[in-house]
Amino acid sequence: MRDEHIKDMLDRAPLASLGDDELAAIHSHAEVCGECSRAYAAARVSASLLEARASREFDPSPFFQTRVLAALRERQSAGEAWSLGRLWKAAGLLVSSMAATVAVLAALTFVAPQATTQQIASADGTYTAEDVILGQGAVTDGQVSDDQVLATLYGTDDGAEK
Repeated sequence: MRDEHIKDMLDRAPLASLGDDELAAIHSHAEVCGECSRAYAAARVSASLLEARASREFDPSPFFQTRVLAALRERQSAGEAWSLGRLWKAAGLLVSSMAATVAVLAALTFVAPQATTQQIASADGTYTAEDVILGQGAVTDGQVSDDQVLATLYGTDDGAEK
C-alpha cells in the first residue's frame, strides 16, 4: 500500500462491510506496520463486540409502554396549550387594534368643531321646488354679495337712477 495507512479505510466503513480485496490489503499492510496492526486489532475487537451485542435479545422493562404513552399524552396536551396560547395572542392583537380604533374615533368626536345653533338653523331652511326652479327664493350658500351689503348699509338709490 506504499506508505498509505489503513486507518482511513477502517474509519470509513465497519470491518464486517469491507470487501475481500480491501481485507487482503489490510492484512498485508498490518503485517509490516505496527501502528496499523494495532488499529486492525482494535477494529476486530469492536466488530466482535458489536456482533455479540446484536445477537442478544433485548426486552424492555414492563412499564416501558406506559411511560412512552404518558410522555406522548403530555406532549399532546402541551401542544394544545400552545395552540390555545396562539389563539389568545391573535385575539389580543385584534382587541388592541379595535381599542385603538375606538380611541381614535372618540378623539375625533370630541376634538372636531361642534356646529353652532345658527349653522344648524340655516341648514334646516326648506325650499320648495317652485322657489328653486323659478329663482324666487333667494337660495344662497350662506354668503352675502357685495351689492347686498352696500344696499343694506346705504340703502337703495332708486331716485338717482331715474
